[in-house]
Amino acid sequence: MDEAASAMPEFEAPTFSQAFWVWTRVGLLSFGGPAAQIALMHRVIVEEKRWLAEPRFLSALSFCMLLPGPEAMQLATYVGWLLHGNKGGLAAGLLFVLPGAFVVLALALVYAAFGNLPLVATLFLGIKSAVLVIVVEALLRIARRALARGEHWAIAAAAFVAIFFFSVPFPVIVLAAALIGFLRAGAGEREETPGPARPRLARQTLGTIALWLAIWFLPLGGLMAVFGRSHILAQLFWFFSRLAVVTFGGAYAVLAYMSQDVVLHHHWLEAGQMMDGLGLAETTPGPLILVTEFVGFLAAWTHGGGTPWVMGLLGAFVAVWATFAPCFLWIFAGAPYIEWITRQPRLQGALTGITAAVVGVILNLAVWFSLHVFFAQVSAVQRGPLLLWVPEPASLDPRVLALAALSAVLLLYRHWNIAAVLAVAAAAALALKFALG
Repeated sequence: MDEAASAMPEFEAPTFSQAFWVWTRVGLLSFGGPAAQIALMHRVIVEEKRWLAEPRFLSALSFCMLLPGPEAMQLATYVGWLLHGNKGGLAAGLLFVLPGAFVVLALALVYAAFGNLPLVATLFLGIKSAVLVIVVEALLRIARRALARGEHWAIAAAAFVAIFFFSVPFPVIVLAAALIGFLRAGAGEREETPGPARPRLARQTLGTIALWLAIWFLPLGGLMAVFGRSHILAQLFWFFSRLAVVTFGGAYAVLAYMSQDVVLHHHWLEAGQMMDGLGLAETTPGPLILVTEFVGFLAAWTHGGGTPWVMGLLGAFVAVWATFAPCFLWIFAGAPYIEWITRQPRLQGALTGITAAVVGVILNLAVWFSLHVFFAQVSAVQRGPLLLWVPEPASLDPRVLALAALSAVLLLYRHWNIAAVLAVAAAAALALKFALG
């Protein structure tokens, strides 16, 4: 089982076949975003199967939160590696992603072909209204966990102002927040806790990194050879590869960075389409970051030339590959070091700073999406380095207000699950359409 063989002294490890079917079950049931997915894995792996002790599960989760990318998928990959080495990590990671990826692909095909039909547009109006509340709920949940001290509130506020009013790139915000947290921890915020010695696996780690870098970037070479460096598929590969490296803080932080770049800078999608993609990803199993697959499909469908559905399929493949191949690189290279890394106070301090900044970034996402969903017309007004988003009051859509209020009651006060809220919001949008004519 590779280096993982000695990492499971507490309980008897399952056979690979047993684990395979459990990971299949987890992948099919992993609705509701990263918090719900992590809770599902905890219930199955720690409580039901008792394959992992609670402290080790939490240690693994802390490490995955230090990484860019979807922490729930990376947690599944790490636990799979811990149980059965590299083949276990591959099985767990792929089974966590593939069910949702196939569903999102099918929905993207339907959306691209029929998205402009009045009935479909009405359904997505309800979904977009609910998604606004889902983002706000995620913001509140993360803020309660992340903003424990005054300096955390200051970092979150600064991150919001920087990205919303001055369009500071998300990687710059992440690095600044990590540096502040790193230095604060180094100033004595936490005491060193005893832990295992650092593993000496340098040669093996370098080999793992080289292998997964090759797996990650080989498709890019093929795309450029066939379509050229400036084709939309090559642009998508570079964009999502860059996204995979800099997007700390979970799926909603990824969306804040990706949405504005996709809509405002590259003009691959419109704001409404971006919201529709998030709604689709919310209703499917697997990581919420599978919204990248929808973006890749629709961007290539629209801008790829040639046969739209062929370009769309290639765009979806590029997005999924560039999003998730790096996750296996981070886990397989870092897994032997997890026990040591999660006991380093400076790294924990950096994570604390990043998490606080993510609150501000998600607030930016919530405000930006709200403006574009509540109002049909929103103008960007530049005043020197300051960017202001100014809605046209007359373009306010009262249907969105009503649907968002309904979604807020169901999600925030009645605590319905996300899939049910989305279904009710879509049905309510249809009912409004028929009632109002």
